[in-house]
Amino acid sequence: MTVLAESPPQGLEAHLRNNKRRADKAFRLTTMASGTVILVILAGIVFTISRRSTDVFSEKGTEFFTEKRWAPASDVYGALSFIFGTAVTAAIAVVLAVPVSIGIALFTTQVAPKWLKRPLVALTDLVAVVPSVVFGLWGIIYFAPKLVGFYKNMHNWFGGWPVIGRLFGPAAAGRTFMTAGIILAVMIVPIITSIAREVIETTPQTDRDGALALGATRWEMITGAVLPHSMGGITGAVMLGLGRAMGETIAAALVIGSSPAVTANLFSAGDSLPAVIAFQWGEATTDLKRSALVAMGLTLFVMTIIVNFGANWVVGRALRRVQGTV
Repeated sequence: MTVLAESPPQGLEAHLRNNKRRADKAFRLTTMASGTVILVILAGIVFTISRRSTDVFSEKGTEFFTEKRWAPASDVYGALSFIFGTAVTAAIAVVLAVPVSIGIALFTTQVAPKWLKRPLVALTDLVAVVPSVVFGLWGIIYFAPKLVGFYKNMHNWFGGWPVIGRLFGPAAAGRTFMTAGIILAVMIVPIITSIAREVIETTPQTDRDGALALGATRWEMITGAVLPHSMGGITGAVMLGLGRAMGETIAAALVIGSSPAVTANLFSAGDSLPAVIAFQWGEATTDLKRSALVAMGLTLFVMTIIVNFGANWVVGRALRRVQGTV
């Protein structure tokens, strides 16, 4: 005996459709409001720090960005040394962290057996939750003193070489651009690794099996199928790590040396924008100095925005290249 399902009454069906439309509208308004809140907060931050930094820009103009000296006692406020230190330490961190991060991500997703993959992923993610001040204290108490001899050996080996000799100059102490870059690299490795691992795992299994079926080795499968498919996400992970390295404060401040300098010598002491803001804000007794420190924050904010826009452009280009539209 066949039982036919009764269709809902016409009024009930219309009521259900209205409820669905109201639910969709409420969801759309909620998400729009959430996005608007972020934009409002961002606009408020930009407005506040821009307004509070007008004093130093009115007083110094573009000299604020081109002056190397920072001497508040003489009313000399130059951010060039700190901009340079921020860029150099972040670049060192990315150069050191990217190969290690991608290597770990590929090992955990393509090579490691299941019994090893889970603890390795857990340990990698555990490093990401270690407070930055712990890295800074470890760096200044233990790591930096151990590097003095290594820096001197590097200078002895490469000091006479053209170009490279300028990078590996004399090292007076362990608190240097290089030390700060190494500490930042350790801090951003888990970030890049985590995102790269998730992106690599999205590679279709059919692509991997197809490459292996055609006679490719595991390395050829990785370079021919996995990495091209994941390049956009990996690029985004690298850019995210770069932004994290640029904005780090305490860890970099403790090991960079707190000595403003613009030099090619990576073994020289330096300083960075976040570090000088954190250390000198409490000592800012004049409006002009406070304005200069806020202007440094604005400069760092603009640098971070540029990195983010650059990341979006690079990721988009990488995706178009994979899709064959570039």
